[in-house]
Amino acid sequence: MGDVLSFVITVIIVLIIVGLIVTNIRIVPQARAYVIERLGAYRGTWQVGLHFKLPLVDRIARKVSLKEKVIDFQPQPVITKDNVTMEIDTVVYFQITDPKLYTYGVESPMQAIENLTATTLRNIIGELELDESLTSREHINTKIRLVLDEATDPWGIKINRVEVKNITPPRDIQVAMEKQMRAERERRESILRAEGEKKSAILIAEGNKEAMILEAEANKQSAIKQAEGQAEGQAEAIRMVQQATADGIKMLVESQPNKEVIALKSLTTLEKAADGQATKIIIPSEIAGVAGLASSLKEVIKE
Repeated sequence: MGDVLSFVITVIIVLIIVGLIVTNIRIVPQARAYVIERLGAYRGTWQVGLHFKLPLVDRIARKVSLKEKVIDFQPQPVITKDNVTMEIDTVVYFQITDPKLYTYGVESPMQAIENLTATTLRNIIGELELDESLTSREHINTKIRLVLDEATDPWGIKINRVEVKNITPPRDIQVAMEKQMRAERERRESILRAEGEKKSAILIAEGNKEAMILEAEANKQSAIKQAEGQAEGQAEAIRMVQQATADGIKMLVESQPNKEVIALKSLTTLEKAADGQATKIIIPSEIAGVAGLASSLKEVIKE
């Protein structure tokens, strides 16, 4: 009976030891870190892998995630340099780089970051006017990130970036800004319309100018062609007259006329020259005799 009891006790003790060993074995997953304390004092930080802690002596003080985290803070009321109250909400991206400092550096790190962000934001916006605040988001983001990164470094936190999510001015200012933007859009529209009409008028004028130039050029070419045609016609007529005259002279020469015929021809020429309008005609002596002969012949013929 005693042997059975001893065996049972031994089995129980072994099971307790095995249970203690099993329950004190820890596996740290990826992107995690465990802060270990021994008898209440910091003992070390477990990284990824298999670890064993002493039962009843060591304890896991904090499990820390090393992933990048995002905190979206509530809108914070701020006052600009020109005394305009508006609300700004920010988004902070941060990462824990030192689990020990994160565990022992500050109480409630997230609340500390939120309060620090609100204070820094008020200081920065207090140096800017409303218009500058609305158009200087990058400047605000950079200054907040620098201040937070420096302040949270002793806490084992790295501020990667800060983004101003929304800037909400008062309602009356929003209405005024909307009117201003509407007026600006209408002004731009009027300018664009005027520029379009100006370009259209210029194009029409240039088109009319080119049409007039082309028409004038066409009229010029037509006049040149007509003048060339008239000149060619006149030249041809002159050439034909000269040719006829030359042919007459040639025929006259070939007929070998006597003096009387030449004299009669001269009289005919004088008759044409007088044309019934001359008051005095001087007749050469050579032609006078022939003229008398011609008159006698006309009288004989009449009889």
